Amino acid sequence: MPASPSRPGALVCLAALVACQNPPTPLRAVNDPALRVGPAAAILGALLVDGTGGPALADAVVVIQDGMITAVGPRGAVAIPGGADTVGAQGRTLLPGLIDAHFHLDGDAALPVEYLDRGVTSLRDPGAWIRAYDTALAMGRPAPRLFLTGPHLDGVGPAHPGDALVVRGADEARGAVQRFATEGASAIKLYYRLPTAEMAAATREAHRLGLPVTTHLEIVDVTEALALGVDGIEHITSFGTVLAGPEAADAYRRGVQADNQHRRNGRYAMWATIDPSGPAAERLAAVAGASGAFVVPTLAVFERRPGDPDTDSVQVRAFQRMVRFTSLLHKAGVPLLVGSHSSVPHAPRGGAYLRELELLVSAGLTPAEAIHAATLGAARAFRLDERLGSVEVGKRADLVLVEGNPLADIGHAGSVRAVMLNGAWVLRR
Repeated sequence: MPASPSRPGALVCLAALVACQNPPTPLRAVNDPALRVGPAAAILGALLVDGTGGPALADAVVVIQDGMITAVGPRGAVAIPGGADTVGAQGRTLLPGLIDAHFHLDGDAALPVEYLDRGVTSLRDPGAWIRAYDTALAMGRPAPRLFLTGPHLDGVGPAHPGDALVVRGADEARGAVQRFATEGASAIKLYYRLPTAEMAAATREAHRLGLPVTTHLEIVDVTEALALGVDGIEHITSFGTVLAGPEAADAYRRGVQADNQHRRNGRYAMWATIDPSGPAAERLAAVAGASGAFVVPTLAVFERRPGDPDTDSVQVRAFQRMVRFTSLLHKAGVPLLVGSHSSVPHAPRGGAYLRELELLVSAGLTPAEAIHAATLGAARAFRLDERLGSVEVGKRADLVLVEGNPLADIGHAGSVRAVMLNGAWVLRR
């Protein structure tokens, strides 16, 4: 029987066993922009927030050569190479390139380029055919690194048929994982109609091949998925049926099993009944923390405010409880990642990532912690923290210059003035 919320130790042991049997390997982007080769560049005078979570460095100097960061330090302590392209950055903050852990193309081929201009240098689409990005890659403009999973694996009656592969039985589950690994998937995504046996088979096969597994659970018991050793949970709503009382959870499951669209309003009705900081929530947060799995809350896509069209007080209260449970996960040490979901109610096109950062801060993360989640935290989840995610010597030069200080106001992370990808400026104002 899978582990229950009262048995976090079992999850720790299982996660350790998986890690020992399958040493993590760096994930593959379907596109990896070439490192820029040429004269050095130097960024002078910015406030440096390096993504590690350490203190910011005022009046910093960062030197880039051949696509790599070669020197970092305070002005006066770093030698600037002769002939370097220097950029004065006083009054601005230098960040690592941002990483979007939950992006959806949804036919908008130009959106990845829009995201790059807003500082997102890497993104992951957890649930789309890899060929869906062919048009975006053929546009001829620099694009973020694309970490794709292929379509999510689902059971009969999938919620999103165009983005799903229905698998029946463990053999089909293993075969699907092998297929998408061959096609360049950087992770495997499991969806909520997939039976437990198929989830287990897919997870084992993905780990055998060195791929992480992430999940959208919704009506599946999250503790059962964690006991299988999955590496990630997409959407805060994946925790709902364990947090809700039995009657509310059963009603929601029955509604979704009958009609996938029941999720749209049914999840709010269920979450409005949840105590997001009571004993059951604390136990579940402890289990999630012990598992080591990352969580991508995607709060922005669920955001409901008083006065929103077709929104009632139940939906507003439910969303507030989602935010509060996200806070509890953070306090329990769960690695939270920033996922935009691309299109959300309270942000314009291209602005969903910033709105998610703002909501994570409202959930209790400090701006520094939110930036860490957006950079080095995501790079660790992608197994790329030796290459990306922080402004440190030896890392690839993915850098973002923003106006003002996002440590004082995370909104300044949206005031992008320059973006560097692999040492090449793709935006410079």
